[in-house]
Formats: sequence, structure tokens, C-alpha cells
Amino acid sequence: MIRILFIGLMVLAAQVSAQSNCPETLNFNKRQLAGEKRINLCEAYLGQVVLIVNSASKCGFTPQYEGLEKLYREYQEQGLVVLGFPSNDFGAQEPGSEKQIQSFCRNTYSIEFAMFEKTRVRKGNADPLYEVLARKAGEYPAWNFHKYLLNREGELVGSFPSRIKPQSQELVNAIKDLL
Repeated sequence: MIRILFIGLMVLAAQVSAQSNCPETLNFNKRQLAGEKRINLCEAYLGQVVLIVNSASKCGFTPQYEGLEKLYREYQEQGLVVLGFPSNDFGAQEPGSEKQIQSFCRNTYSIEFAMFEKTRVRKGNADPLYEVLARKAGEYPAWNFHKYLLNREGELVGSFPSRIKPQSQELVNAIKDLL
């Protein structure tokens, strides 16, 4: 009985230690888009270069999905991950259900990068993940397809507004420098 209790305490200590070593930017559990499975961002993505983007299916910037997928496919083997968070915060440009969003992303842009639950990103009502990112960057997304870049340690190293396309030299060079 004491041995079982000791083993249980060791497991608990290891879990607490892992959480305390997780950077604030990745210390979240998020549900996969149109699914039930929750992903611990720290466990899944710490040690990789992470590009986080708020997206929308009915926006003038929606074609950036194509560029984001291209970035992901080109650099994933070197350690880049792209995390998409659909949001209806700007111009009601993501009004559909999560299943509709997932279908649109797959059928229109062949998205394979990770997509997560519909998320609030605007100042004053942002999801805790976006509160942390905005505080560290000094800016909240002003529109759809704002991008935050994290290094392999989970530290925020860049914030790119919607007008910066995924294939822009500025963003590509920042990613390459981290890979």
C-alpha cells in the first residue's frame, strides 16, 4: 500500500514538474476542431517552432490558408507547426459550425496543419491563450489571420498582422532563423 502511494506521488510530482516547465504561451489544453479530443499544447508542440494564427473562412485574407499550408508542408520536417484558431470576432466572417469550418478548410485548401476550436481573440473578450499572446506581443489581433511566432522554447519572438502574407520574406526569414 505504501509503495502504491509512493508511486502515485512520484507520478503526480512528475506531472506538476512538467506543467511548471511549460512556457506560459503553450500552457493550455485546446480541443481539436469539430472533435472531442483535447490537446495539451505544451506536450504536443514544445520543442517545435510554432506559428499560431486566427483564421476565418469568409475574409479577404482567407486565401492565406493556402500559404499557411504551404509553409507547414515545406518546413514541418524541420520542426515547424502551424496552429489555426478559427474566430468569428471580425466582421462575422467565421459564422459556420466547426464541422462546416473543418470541411471548408479540407475541401478548399487541403489543410493538414492543426486546427482547433473556434476561439475569441479580441481584446476584452479573448480566450486565455490569446490574452497571453497579446500581452507578450503588446498587441491583439486587429483582424483575421494575425500570426504569432514562437521559438522552440515556446517564447514569443514575433507578431505579424494580417497584411503580412505567409510567404512574405519577413515571416519566412523569421521562421528559417528558428529552425
